[in-house]
Amino acid sequence: MKNTTQPNSILAAFEAKTWGTFDECIPFDKIQLGDFVPAIEQGIIVARENIRKIRENSAPATFENTLLALESTSELQEIASTIYFNLFSAEASQELQALAKEISPKNAAFASEVSLDPKLFARIKTVYENLAKSSLNEEQKMLTEKTYKSFVRNGALLNQEEKEKIKKIDQELAALGPQYSENVLKATNAFELVITDKKDLDGLPESAIEAGAQEAKRKSKDGQWIFSLQGPSFIPFMQYSNNRELRQKLWKAYGARAYLSENNNQKIILDMVRLRDERAKVLGYKNHAEITLTERMAETPKQVYDFLNQLLEPSLLSAKKDLQELREFAKELNGPVELMPWDFSFYSEKLKEKKFKFSEEELRPFFKLENVVQGVFKHAEKLYHLKFENVSNVPKYHPEVETYKVTDTQGNYIGLFYTDFFPRETKRDGAWMTSYRDQGLFMGEVRRPHISVVCNFTKPTPTKPSLLTYDEVTTLFHEFGHALHGLLSHCTYRSLSGTNVYWDFVELPSQIMENWVKEKEGLDLFAKHYESNAAIPFELIEKIKKSNQFQAGYYSLRQLSFSLLDMAWWTANPAEITDVTSFEIKATERARLFPVVEGVNSSCAFSHIFAGGYSAGYYSYKWAEVLDADAFEYFQEMGIFNPTVATKFKENILSRGGTEHPMELYKKFRGREPDPKALLRRQGLL
Repeated sequence: MKNTTQPNSILAAFEAKTWGTFDECIPFDKIQLGDFVPAIEQGIIVARENIRKIRENSAPATFENTLLALESTSELQEIASTIYFNLFSAEASQELQALAKEISPKNAAFASEVSLDPKLFARIKTVYENLAKSSLNEEQKMLTEKTYKSFVRNGALLNQEEKEKIKKIDQELAALGPQYSENVLKATNAFELVITDKKDLDGLPESAIEAGAQEAKRKSKDGQWIFSLQGPSFIPFMQYSNNRELRQKLWKAYGARAYLSENNNQKIILDMVRLRDERAKVLGYKNHAEITLTERMAETPKQVYDFLNQLLEPSLLSAKKDLQELREFAKELNGPVELMPWDFSFYSEKLKEKKFKFSEEELRPFFKLENVVQGVFKHAEKLYHLKFENVSNVPKYHPEVETYKVTDTQGNYIGLFYTDFFPRETKRDGAWMTSYRDQGLFMGEVRRPHISVVCNFTKPTPTKPSLLTYDEVTTLFHEFGHALHGLLSHCTYRSLSGTNVYWDFVELPSQIMENWVKEKEGLDLFAKHYESNAAIPFELIEKIKKSNQFQAGYYSLRQLSFSLLDMAWWTANPAEITDVTSFEIKATERARLFPVVEGVNSSCAFSHIFAGGYSAGYYSYKWAEVLDADAFEYFQEMGIFNPTVATKFKENILSRGGTEHPMELYKKFRGREPDPKALLRRQGLL
C-alpha cells in the first residue's frame, strides 16, 4: 500500500460498482493512505441517506423494507473500515496508525447515531414484535432478533439524556482501543536483547542463534545477536538459554510491555474499565460482563464463574504436582532452589526431553512451513472436499502475503484465502484469522468470502527454510479452523455468516482442528523432513502423543488465570480499583503458582480483552475446549477423517454461522449436548 494521497480508489470503485479485480478482491496496490478517511466519510453520508429512506418509508415496517434494507445500508463505510483495521493489525506504518484517532471516533459516532435513532428502532421493533405470526424463515427471524437486541444493548430504549451519555462514552471508548494496541506494538518493538559474547548463546539451538544473527545483521550489528519479544525469538530463548540472568531479563521485558514505559497502558485500562461500567449501568445492567454475556452461551457472570471454578480445583491440583515435579528435576540438575517464571520453560523443556526422549527442536525439520501449509490444505480436502490453488492475479498488501483461490472438488468457487506468516515491526504479535469480505449479501448479491490468516512464525534464514515449532504448527491448524468457518459459510446475510457467532462458540471450529496434529493419520499427510523428504518417524509421533498431557494442569491453570483476570476487570466496581497492579494480583491469586514479580503486569498487554473483542469472554477458550474435546471424541469413535461425521460438522457447524442458537447447532451435529467431562478426560485431569 502506498503512502501518497491520490484520487480515492475505494470510493471510485464503489461508484463504479466494481474493483476490477478477481472476484472483486481488495486492490491493495491501488489504495493510498489518503483514501481511508474520505471513503469512510462518504460511506457514512451514503449510509445516512439509505437510513433516511428506511425511517421515512410510509409503508408499514416489514422484514424487507426495514431489516433487509438496513443490512446493506453502510457497505462502503464497512469495507473501508475493514481494510483499514485489518492493515492496522497486519501492516501498520506510523502514518496509518495515526489515522485511528480520526477514523475510530467517526465510526463510533455513526454507530451511535444509527443505534439510537428512535424512528429506525420503532420500525425494527414492529417487525420483531410480530415475529411469532410472521412467515419469515429461521435465518430472517434470527437477523430480526439479533438486530433488535443489538439496538437495545446499544441504548435504543433509553431516554434522550441517557442516549447522549451513551454517545459520549462510545466516543471516548473508540479512541482507547487503538491507542492501547499502538502502545503494545511500540513497547514490543522498543526492546531488544543484544548479545556480543558468544558464551551467552550457550544452550540455544542453531536455529535460534542463526535467527539472532540475522536480526543483528538487519540492524547493522554484524557479529552480534539480537533477540526480541516476538514469539519466534522470545520462546526458544526462554526454552533453551543456559544463561538464567538473560532469561530473567527477557522474561521481565516481555511482562513489562506497555506497563512502566512511555508506552504505558495503565491509565487507558482504568479509563476503559470505568467507561464500560458506566455504559452498562446506563443501559440497566450491573456491569460490562453482564451486558456482554447476553449474547453468549454462558448467559451470566455467575455461569462463567461456576464453569471456571469447576475446572479450577482439578487444574490447580494437577498444576501443583507439575511444578513440584519440575522443582525436583531442577534440583537434580543443580538448578535454583526456588524456581521462578523465567525458569519454567527452560526446565520444562529439559524434563520433557528426559521423560519422552525428544525435544521440540527434533520436530522442526519435519515442519517446513510450506509443507505444513499444504498439510492443512490436505486436511481440508479429506474432510470437506476443498482445493487451494495459489494464484498471482490477486493484489497483496505485503510481498510476503500468499493468495489462494479455493474451490470444491467439483470446481465450484468457495472463496479467496490470504496467508501472512512472518513477524514485522508493522504487525502486532500473535496469530489471528480475519476477513476482508464475509460471505453473504453484498452490493446486491450473495457473494463468497475473502478470508485471511495472519501469524508471527519462525522466519527462514540464509541456510534454512522456515522450520516451525510444534506449537506453531498447532497455531496454524487453529487459525485455519477459523478460516474454514469463514470459507464454508453458506448463509444469506453477512452479519450472521461465518464467524459471526457467539464468542464462546467461535473457538470450536478452530480448536477442534488442533486435534489432527496429535494424530498419526494427520501428521503423515505433511510431516516430512525438509532435506530428505522422509516421513516423520512413527516413534516420534508416539512421543508427541504421549507428551500431549505433559503439564496439562499447569497450562490449564494458566488459561484459567487469564479468564479470571478478564472476568474480574469487567465485574468489579471501578471506584474500588486503586491501581492496575494490585487489582491484577488480587484477581489472579487463586490461580497463582509463582510469587508475584515486581515490574511486570499482564493486563497492560492483554490485547484480547482491551483492544480485541474478548472482554468478559476470555473464558471462551476453555468453554470451547469442552466443545471441541467432546466433538473430536465423535471423530475418534468413527475415524478422524470419517466422511459422515465431517459432513455433519460442516453442515451443522461450519456452514451455518449464527443463523441458529449454537447449542441447537451443536446438538444437530452431536445428537446431544456436550459432555463437560470430555475435556478433563483428554487432559488426564479426572
